[in-house]
Amino acid sequence: MGIVALIIIGAAAGFLATRLMGVETDIPTTMFIGIVGALVGGLILRALLAMMGALSGFVGAVLGAMLLIWLWQKYGPTP
Repeated sequence: MGIVALIIIGAAAGFLATRLMGVETDIPTTMFIGIVGALVGGLILRALLAMMGALSGFVGAVLGAMLLIWLWQKYGPTP
């Protein structure tokens, strides 16, 4: 997957994940969460991607971003 595609999918996944988790963040943080979530989700769901296609890659990106948000809320800095 190209860098541009990773940024676009990551931004979309980060946006969706922050909305699902009820987190308000700025655009760069949302993109960072989505991109890292896409990497984590892509690694975890690689077998699913082989079976179901590109849609599972987006699902994995959203799930990875949601996991990252949860870890950030649980162990990250408190405001």
